[in-house]
Amino acid sequence: MKFAVMSKGDEVSNKLQQRIKTYLTDFELEYDDHEPDIVISVGGDGTLLYAFHQYSDRLEETAFVGIHTGHLGFYADWVPDEVEKLVIHIARTPFQIVEYPLLEVIVRYLDGGKENRYLALNECTVKSDEGSLVMNVEIKGELFETFRGDGLCISTPSGSTAYNKALGGAIIHPSLPSLQLSEMASINNRVFRTVGSPLVLPQHHTCMLKPVNDVDFRITIDHLFLLHKKVKSIQCRVAEEKIRFARFRPFPFWKRVKESFVKD
Repeated sequence: MKFAVMSKGDEVSNKLQQRIKTYLTDFELEYDDHEPDIVISVGGDGTLLYAFHQYSDRLEETAFVGIHTGHLGFYADWVPDEVEKLVIHIARTPFQIVEYPLLEVIVRYLDGGKENRYLALNECTVKSDEGSLVMNVEIKGELFETFRGDGLCISTPSGSTAYNKALGGAIIHPSLPSLQLSEMASINNRVFRTVGSPLVLPQHHTCMLKPVNDVDFRITIDHLFLLHKKVKSIQCRVAEEKIRFARFRPFPFWKRVKESFVKD
């Protein structure tokens, strides 16, 4: 089996990265950061997000597992004291694959240029580069509302615990292939009106954002910051691809939620 190890870059994570490399090569596994079967992320959720985007072109072949070296990571199952145990599991134990839905974002342009397609593990956010965001929101090809406010967040179920939660969105179990649209400080008065609540769309529904004004847009895809000009539309839907996590022991989603947000 081929493996790769990605580190957050701090001293603790770098030392763990080297230990894991040494241990797994001693078990006669092959280090290959181009076509790994498994990627071990050492750091936090940000490190795993970075690893996901590094290998987003081979999601059917690569599985991910996380070790958190700081605060509890939502995607990271393991702690540094368990490195030896994890290494033995990777080298000797067939692992279970758990798949989570992803978000597909397609940006199209007014000049008819080549569209850009992105995959997000957590979310996509859209903001105007000049003042309030004004967007027509279409669902399944029908105009739903004209949004005015600070911005919009479109999240995956696993990403529902991130920025979406801070915006008052619902936490959704990743077994439900869906996306969630949450508002950032919408303008609601006698003239302008939005639904004012997060929307959860199923897998077969597409959300299309169409600019009302010709302005530049700041679009984030997880941790990636992108500036887009002359945008015609931003299409969001559940992607056909999924991220694959290597599970060597049970770690139920609601236990993750409890340990991240409720447990003292």
